[in-house]
Amino acid sequence: MMESLKKHIREYVDISDEKLEKYCNAFMLQKVKKKELLLVEGNICDFEGFVVKGCFKVFHTDRNAAEQILYFAIENWWISDIDSFINRIPSKLTIQALEDSEILLISKNDKEKLYHEMPEVERLMRLKFQSSIIALQRRIIDNLSKSSEERYIEFLIKYPQTVHRLTNIQIAAYLGVTPESLSRLRKKIVGKA
Repeated sequence: MMESLKKHIREYVDISDEKLEKYCNAFMLQKVKKKELLLVEGNICDFEGFVVKGCFKVFHTDRNAAEQILYFAIENWWISDIDSFINRIPSKLTIQALEDSEILLISKNDKEKLYHEMPEVERLMRLKFQSSIIALQRRIIDNLSKSSEERYIEFLIKYPQTVHRLTNIQIAAYLGVTPESLSRLRKKIVGKA
């Protein structure tokens, strides 16, 4: 379990074996069943997680009870509600397992303590945070400037390892279209091929 986290960390920072062990030992493994909620909207998010196995969706439910999926997290992705985690406020997001999954979780207190003890950990999380901000910024720009067809094609290209794990309803909620619109998009794209 820890080997994937260790490998991931070493891709971003140079860290001694001793410090890496100490950092990884702060994580707790949690097994999450398909459809189980890891975080419920309204609760305070007290973890950051590293997905070891499985797939999660991070979403907000709007006033019409429709899901708006912010992102999916598969193996080697980090997952949390960063606003709730940092600011200790009720989450506006829900995190749900789409498959039987395994995730390594670290608490805010443990993470903050390790920041002070290991600059490498702070650097790692800063780099991951910057990557997340860049991805979010690109997603917002794409949603504002690209057609649903362009967004769907880009999703297929960017996340080929994820598409087959999702339902049409989930992909539609991520793209911000109805399942019927997604079905029409698929037919149109197949017709062009």
